[in-house]
Amino acid sequence: MRKFIIPLICYSAILIVLLNLDSITDFLAKAISSNQILNIADGNSYTKNYDFSYIKNSKDYIPYSYNDLLEIIYGTINQGWQEFTFYCPSEYAECTKDITEITKNELILTHLNNFVHPYNSFESLKTSITESGEITLKVNYLYNEEKINYINEYVDKIINDLYNKDDDDYKNLQSIHDYIINHTKYDIERNDKGDSPYESYSAYGTVKDGYATCNGYADLMAIILSKLGYENYKIATTKEEISYESNGHIWNAVKIDDEWLHLDLTWDDPVSKDGKDYLYHKYFLVTTEEMKKADSGNVSVEEHNFNPAIYQEFMTIKES
Repeated sequence: MRKFIIPLICYSAILIVLLNLDSITDFLAKAISSNQILNIADGNSYTKNYDFSYIKNSKDYIPYSYNDLLEIIYGTINQGWQEFTFYCPSEYAECTKDITEITKNELILTHLNNFVHPYNSFESLKTSITESGEITLKVNYLYNEEKINYINEYVDKIINDLYNKDDDDYKNLQSIHDYIINHTKYDIERNDKGDSPYESYSAYGTVKDGYATCNGYADLMAIILSKLGYENYKIATTKEEISYESNGHIWNAVKIDDEWLHLDLTWDDPVSKDGKDYLYHKYFLVTTEEMKKADSGNVSVEEHNFNPAIYQEFMTIKES
């Protein structure tokens, strides 16, 4: 009798498990995710330890909202982590859906990338998600150690040669602004054809080859601003946000005496029809109002029409 009862009990137990597999799986997933210990490493030497209006350094890597997910992604790249794993809590039902949406949205990722130090900006970001709500971010950074060392040597020389602690911010930054422009040409070939022999889209190519697109100018200036201790970020207007044919544009924002100002080296280093080199200061440490005035003319200019909901330090525009 016993030899029949024991198998019957086993079969019954298996049947109960199979019939309730979904609920058991959900229970285990919730139990696992609620008891995970996150591996929070220190940030690298290029981590920004100050917040912005749009995005802040996350103090808690357990997400309960869409904005929490944005801060976790920002925190991951701002810290310079190559990989980070976190978990969706059971209270946040849309967590995996939202993280999938965010990491597939190039516009959001582009803007988030602008708030970190250029050395912590990513070339690609991959996401893996398990059924239990475990999410792993893997980051491929734009600058490797060799390129960083090369750029830093150049930046240190510029600062040692041009920066005078007895001068004010405007004079020091103008000297650096002028030096970069005088030693750099805009990479017309990459702008027109999408490719060129130069790595002009990065600070490395700007330093090594003397050719830059707006990305190269902005990255190099951001690296110098951070080295000097200025709060700063990059501002982007993407091609999706411009009504006519354009690749978009990117430039610098820097905080001087508690005021956020624009700094656009690309447009101060114009491509001329006569082939001569020109140096302007139309976009050097200007307010939004001053930048809009510099943009005015016979042609409608949209490359500086940034999204104030993201770059909120410039949200208020005074009426002239």
